[in-house]
Parts: sequence; C-alpha cells; structure tokens
Amino acid sequence: MNENRADSFLRLIKRSQRGRLKIYLGYAAGVGKTYQMLLEGHRLKKDGIDAAIGVVETHGRAETAALLTGLELIPLRKIVYRGIDIEEMDLDAILTRRPNVVLVDELAHTNVPGSKNAKRYQDVEEILSAGIHVISTLNVQHLESLYETVERATAVKVRERIPDHIVSEADQIVNVDITTEDLRRRLTEGKVYTKDRIETALNHFFIPANLEQLRVLTLRELAAQIDSRRRDPLAEDLPSSPDQVMVALSSRGPNSEALLRYASRLAGRLNRNWYAVYVQTSREHPTVIDAATQRVLSNTLTLAQQLGATVFTYKGDDIVKTILQFAREYRVGHIVIGNPGRKMPFWRRLRGEVSIMERLAVEGTGITVVVLNTKSIPDERPADGVNAPAGKPHKIVVKQGNLNPHNALTLSDSCVLIWDEAMEKGEAMLQLVEACCHDRTEYKEAAWEAILKREQQGSTFVGDDVAIPHARLTGLRQPLVAIGIGRAGIRDTESGRSVRIMLLLLSPVEPPESHLVTLGAISRMARNDQWRKEVIGARQSSDVVKIIQQQKGAWRSPHEA
Repeated sequence: MNENRADSFLRLIKRSQRGRLKIYLGYAAGVGKTYQMLLEGHRLKKDGIDAAIGVVETHGRAETAALLTGLELIPLRKIVYRGIDIEEMDLDAILTRRPNVVLVDELAHTNVPGSKNAKRYQDVEEILSAGIHVISTLNVQHLESLYETVERATAVKVRERIPDHIVSEADQIVNVDITTEDLRRRLTEGKVYTKDRIETALNHFFIPANLEQLRVLTLRELAAQIDSRRRDPLAEDLPSSPDQVMVALSSRGPNSEALLRYASRLAGRLNRNWYAVYVQTSREHPTVIDAATQRVLSNTLTLAQQLGATVFTYKGDDIVKTILQFAREYRVGHIVIGNPGRKMPFWRRLRGEVSIMERLAVEGTGITVVVLNTKSIPDERPADGVNAPAGKPHKIVVKQGNLNPHNALTLSDSCVLIWDEAMEKGEAMLQLVEACCHDRTEYKEAAWEAILKREQQGSTFVGDDVAIPHARLTGLRQPLVAIGIGRAGIRDTESGRSVRIMLLLLSPVEPPESHLVTLGAISRMARNDQWRKEVIGARQSSDVVKIIQQQKGAWRSPHEA
C-alpha cells in the first residue's frame, strides 16, 4: 500500500510546475510518521527522483536514524540564540540546491527567533512556490481549529499550531496509525523517547485515554478530508436550503478564538462555507476603543481568515438587524454567537430590553442560533444533531453565468496597478474601479457608488497587509477584479490602518453566493504568506499576473490535478 502511495505522489510531481505537498499525519509522536517519510524518500530515489532531506528529527531513534543512510542531507543552518548554538533547516540552501523533492520533518515547528520565517510551514510555502515538492509530517493536535478540543481531551495546551488550510490544501494526506497499546509498548521499549523521559510520558501525555482521544480526532480529520476531496466542486449545484455557517464576532467577546474554532469545526461537519461577521457599533469606533481592544480584534479577524472564514465588517448600532440582514442575503442557516457570561441587569429588562441572543432566537425565523459558552466549551456536536466528521468547509461553486472562482481571478496587465508613493484608501479604490471598468465604462459610476456604500457599512481592511473592497452590481454577468500594490502603503485615515495590497472585486447581484465564492477564493489567496511576499516584491504588472496564475493552479481540486 505504501508503494502505491509513493507511485501516486510520483505521478503528481512529474506533471506539476508548482511544488506539491504530501503530509504524513499521525495522532502522537512515535507512530512512525518520520519513518514512513524516509522510506518514501528511498523509494523516490530508487525511481530516479532527486530527493534530499531538508530536516529530520530522529529523537535518538535508531530505526529512524538508520534510514538517513543513502539520502542526501542538505546541511542545516547554525544560529546563535541567547548564547546557545541551534541548528535549523536552511531554507536558502534548499532553494539553491533545488532537489525535485525535499523531506521536511515536523511541519508545525517554530523556528528560532532571527530566522527568515517564524514557522516551518512558512518555509515550506516558499519551497513549494519555487517548484520544489515537499513531503512532511504532522501530529493532529497541531491543527489550529482543534486547540480547545485537544486541551479538553488531554489537559495539554498545544503551543505550536498551524492554520488548517495548510492541511486542507495539501495534495496528499497519509494517516500513519498504530494501536495505542502498540504505541505505549514502543515507548516502554525506548523507541520513542530516551530512558529519562519514558516514565513521565507514560504517566502524563501518553496515558491510554489521551491517546485514544487523539487517535479518534485523527481518523475523523482524515475522513473529513477524504469526504471533501471526493466531491467535485464543479459538478455541484447551489444548495437548495440556507445552510451556510456564520459566526458573529464582538470586539469585547470572551475568548473569540474558541468561538471561531468551534464555528470552523461546525462548518466542516456540515460541509459548508462559513463567514465571520463583525458589526462595529458607534461605541466600537477605532477612535473610541483602546489600542489593546483594537489589537485583540485585529488578531481575531486574522485568525478567522486562517481558519478559512470569509471575513465581513459592517457598521451599525442595531447588531441583530445587521446580522440577520447578512444571514438572509447570503443564505446562512446557522449563526454561532458567544455567551457574554453575564445576565442583563433587572432594571434593563423592566424597560423592555432583551439580549442579542434572545432577539436572534425570536427574530431569526428559520435560522439555527448556536450560543456557545466559550469559557467552558460543550460537546462539539452541532445543535441540529449532525454528527459527521469535522474538517475543511466544502466550497460552493456557482454554475450560473459560467462562473468559476479561478476564472474570476484572471487578470490582464491593465488591471494591475503598482504605486511607489503612499496612497490614501479612497484614491486607491477609485483607480482600481477605473482599471476594472476600463472597457466597461457603463459600470464605472455605479461601481464607484457601490464600493463607497459598502465601505460606509464597514471597512474591508482585513489584516495581514491586505484590503479587499468589494460590491455587487446589477447587470454585471462576470466578476471584475483589479489589484493594487502600494509599496509605501495604502492608508485608511479613519481607522489608522495601512496595507500594501488592495484587491478590488465587483460581482453580479444574482445569485448572492457567486459573490461569496469569488470573495472566498481571493481571501484564500490573500492569506498565503508567500503569495503576499511575492506580490509586494513584484516589479511590474506582468509579474503580478504570473504570480496569481501560479497560485490559481495550486487550488485545483483533486479531480483537476
């Protein structure tokens, strides 16, 4: 079976220009992920593929160390940190050596301060962008969306985590599995950790209950990935009922990170898109709230993107009205909201006031409202009783109007603007509208008015150095996209924020899902660290067009590969 998996990956890498990613996934250290990765390295080398080791952690395991013989090891980079010599994978050496395939152990590893990238998965993204294929390893507890689930199951806080999209966008995932009894026996025999760590491991993290929980999580995650990949998005119609998932965020909400992770898992179980919506009231204007609250909110919206949500910001003092308007317009069937943890004062109830949760329950006819106590998250089973594996939300692709998100991101040089001087947000948006409508002048005025109206509803500065102003236009048949790169920054004076990439999107009014599909595709592209670096560093418009075309190829479904 392992040979068949190697052959399958071999076929992928032979016909790919951008690097392919294969991940050996396990539920704990010692199940054999690194061992299987090295075995595949040997098989690839035997088949004439130039494979080399970027980094491997043997942890003193003799069986694993023996497999290093016969494979080229690209020298590690030595870094002195606080007087200590530390060895890290040498990204530049790998890019210079350019093997066909590089083996990179422990995908969730945090690099030593002073490294080019903070995380190893970011190094891997650069390697893939260079056209080099990567085989890596990962334990399930390092997935961002599983943070609270793992902590609740094992009482362990996992410090090193990676965005879920790294796994969901991998070309192949292989589950490396052994029974928990076999794993504990391997640990006892000294095949996992050194003797001085065995007893502590057996009595703490490696207790049977913990291992069983992690093993179940791994199998569920793998099942969800398989279910998502077996679906051909180009062959599916629009959903017949409103069943998308939305999480309502607050700048002062308790533990918004837990709320987002729960919504991500719920959306995965329902195989649906999900959206993170923040309603900015007049009391939460950037000039009113303190810097610490602004920083927390920015981090929350960034995490929402990393977990796969499409993020929306709106302005309005009637939070419930704004939430329900969005839900009905975009076919939302589940609204996830956090419990504020305190009861409304009695005197306010005497005045006839009701809580946001109560209003949503009463006014949100036909919508399931999930109220989550983020201080003590309950069982992850969705409120409607769905009990399917958790995983990556299923992407909806709209057939009407021959829309395909990949086609929507096809740019000409005239739709790419590069500014060397500092730009104000309004001027940048106006120039991008003109670029979008350069051969569709009849839409220019309406497009500008629609963009301004959307900005009045809420800023589209979404963090991570990217803004995505967007609007929908009556009569438009295909999405229009333009991109601007501000080398000196694009500043939003009102919020005090600045970005260097602005992607402007104009979409048809009907169906509303077409707008979300294209916006979601742009959001996925924009959250890629390597993509942002390449776009910001591009010297001319044609370079940006080429970068976007290459990124599109990385999103093809397994059926398009």
